[in-house]
Amino acid sequence: MIYIENANIVLEKGILKNGALLCENGIITKIGKPDSFEAPKNAEIIDANGLYLGPGFVDIHVHGGNGYNFFDNPEKAAEYFLKHGETTVLATSYTTYTKDEYLAAIEKIKNAMKTDAKNIAGFYMEGPYLNPKYGAEPKMNKWLGEIKEEDYAQIVDNVGDLAKVWAVAPERDGIENFMEYVKSQNQNAVFAVAHSEATPDEIDRVKNYGIKIQTHCMNATGRLGESAGIRGVGPDEYCLMNDDMYAEMICDSLAIHVPAYLQRLILKIKGIDKIILITDSFATDSEESEKYAKSKDLSFDSEGNVSGSRLTMDIVCQNFVKHTNSSIQDTFLAAATNPAKAIGMYDEIGSIEVGKKANLLIVDKDFKIDKVIFEGVVQC
Repeated sequence: MIYIENANIVLEKGILKNGALLCENGIITKIGKPDSFEAPKNAEIIDANGLYLGPGFVDIHVHGGNGYNFFDNPEKAAEYFLKHGETTVLATSYTTYTKDEYLAAIEKIKNAMKTDAKNIAGFYMEGPYLNPKYGAEPKMNKWLGEIKEEDYAQIVDNVGDLAKVWAVAPERDGIENFMEYVKSQNQNAVFAVAHSEATPDEIDRVKNYGIKIQTHCMNATGRLGESAGIRGVGPDEYCLMNDDMYAEMICDSLAIHVPAYLQRLILKIKGIDKIILITDSFATDSEESEKYAKSKDLSFDSEGNVSGSRLTMDIVCQNFVKHTNSSIQDTFLAAATNPAKAIGMYDEIGSIEVGKKANLLIVDKDFKIDKVIFEGVVQC
């Protein structure tokens, strides 16, 4: 049992100044002013010292970090990100995995979720069917051929409803059969447009399967019809135009993935309620590129191209505030509430409400973490 006092509590609709919160058995049970309820005699009392108390970060798109990939060492990867406030993560795959590697990794992560990696809430399946023209390591893509049920069925069956998001390129021949099969196994699956140059018509053709997200908006996308000085239309424009779609954003320190001006434009068009902050972090040992020598949070593939990041969500939030001048409250919406809603877990996580899991962060105004609380237990 934990009683937190002297906190500026970041709620979905505002900030409760000088607030108090009680959690019991890993669940938030009371929120209010300190004079509205007292700390039980047996509670652990935490003085937030006037800092912000917000919901734990929900990172739905993260491959690994600090030398550990989720598909290779889920326990170490989960531990690393938990220390940075990521109380919920989706272990993210990529097209470089073979069928057998997918299956082995799925079982490894399932087992880890039962023991030491409980902040892993499932999978973000970035692939296997993306457009090989876009994204990192195109020469290592194992899924370039015909889309056949005999190739994907076992993967879909094994990951089941733990696959919260399936990222697809709608222009791939046969993608509708794949999406239909996914939905037959998991009606709650969400699809994201990713690594794609699909036209609006191609995306509209499959939208009814549950297209709700654009994977890292403004990254690894193309647009057809670009010629003679005429700008084509592709997934980025489709996401901006469709109010019901979430736009993922990678906010690195130098705004390389998404220039600061574009971040502000996306925010202006979509509104804060449709922005999802992600790390897209990789457990990379690649050397820094001379071109981006001043950046410490980018990742690079074997050919020296930018490939995801080395970010954690606390740093993403710091960068988002710097590039967009967003408030603490809005940043928590993009880093916790919106992703929880997008993957269908908002009833449990993503905001501070009575009855939800006590996944909580105490941070200062610059998102520097003071304490991480996971399911009612202080982690650091």
